[in-house]
Amino acid sequence: MNKTNIKISTALAALATLAISGAAAQSGPAAEPGFKFEKCFGVVKSGQNDCQTSTHSCAGTATKDNQGDAWLYVPAGTCAKIVGGSTEMKS
Repeated sequence: MNKTNIKISTALAALATLAISGAAAQSGPAAEPGFKFEKCFGVVKSGQNDCQTSTHSCAGTATKDNQGDAWLYVPAGTCAKIVGGSTEMKS
């Protein structure tokens, strides 16, 4: 192998390692943020929720956008200002 192929192989291996370790870090709830927060339901993009839903138990597992039981941490007082946001779970 020439030096270019070795560098490319090394870079790809590093990216694969980062992707795997990042996926492992998502298994479980997200850590509570260091600011005063509230849970905001119904405004999460698919796969971007901070914790469990009624059908999943880990962060990053929401299956559709704006899922009523999926939430994320937002600064306190912010959820009411987001269209579709609620501090209570939606059915």
